[in-house]
Amino acid sequence: MKDADGQLVTRMQAGDLDALGKLYQRYKSMVYRTAFAITRDERTAEDILQETFLRVYTYADSIDETLPLGPWLYRVTVNQSYTWTNRVKRWFYSVQDVLDRWMAPSRWLPEKAAEEEEWRRILRQAIDALPPKHRIVVILHYLEGLSLKEISYVIDVPEGTVKSRLYYARESLRETILERDHRLVPEVAYDFT
Repeated sequence: MKDADGQLVTRMQAGDLDALGKLYQRYKSMVYRTAFAITRDERTAEDILQETFLRVYTYADSIDETLPLGPWLYRVTVNQSYTWTNRVKRWFYSVQDVLDRWMAPSRWLPEKAAEEEEWRRILRQAIDALPPKHRIVVILHYLEGLSLKEISYVIDVPEGTVKSRLYYARESLRETILERDHRLVPEVAYDFT
């Protein structure tokens, strides 16, 4: 049977590095994906991945083995990513690669694939234009599948704030996309006389 997080944390707290390795294998993709979505830099995401698991080992004794480890890892990853983002003053990033993983174009209908690709491009640009605090909740909720409660824990704000940020992010995305559609298909008056 697969070891539960709590068992692995307890083993790691006792000095078992194999348990740390198992936790790393279990969560490395999630941590890397989140760090990359925020920083938009592969090397930085790899550094944050390593730093996050260094913190798991360093602070093993303070980890509550009765709670799932995933939300704690998200919080550490997000904090590390924001620290990097603030340090290099890069507030805007693209989630193109992340979106491409979850929204592969239709391969059997070229017209549909072209429409879907255009839709993904518009959506990526709209997400890129969101303020950072709105982008992170969109990424964590829609791309990573976290609940509002989990996001609240990860970014250390009340659940109501997460709901509010998601609401305003969706409204902003809707307005941006509608405005863009209007610009792409302007109203044209035809005179057939």
